[in-house]
Amino acid sequence: MKILSWFLVITGVLGLIGVRALEDTIFYDPFLNYFHEANKNIPFPDFEWGRLIVGHLFRFILNLFFSCVIIHFIFKNKEWTIQGAFLITIIFLITFPIYLYCISDRFEIGYLFSFYMRRFVIQPLILLLIIPLFYYRKQMGERN
Repeated sequence: MKILSWFLVITGVLGLIGVRALEDTIFYDPFLNYFHEANKNIPFPDFEWGRLIVGHLFRFILNLFFSCVIIHFIFKNKEWTIQGAFLITIIFLITFPIYLYCISDRFEIGYLFSFYMRRFVIQPLILLLIIPLFYYRKQMGERN
């Protein structure tokens, strides 16, 4: 059973890698090239609000799914998986409106600030904090 769990964790990681690798083909995001150029002097891209929001929500759902698969099969604890999903969702609900404001402001609030807000919206960075947090929690539970 342990081999199956690790296979599913690896599948979750590969799913996250796949979301990142295919981002330019499966998601509508005209800001990919804008930030990829790392030049704040290039023209602000034209975009459609509706498609942009739906694209980011779809990407969030995929990242959330694969992140939950990873959390669940590392710790085998349904409650922790739900807590992880909740934490990831809270971070998204905080950063997504801020990122949308940055877009509406044409990144005048700050190029780097907007860049990093975008990172929290499109990448499952919080997973890098949740896994060590839950691992520590598991170790503390085993000690007591």
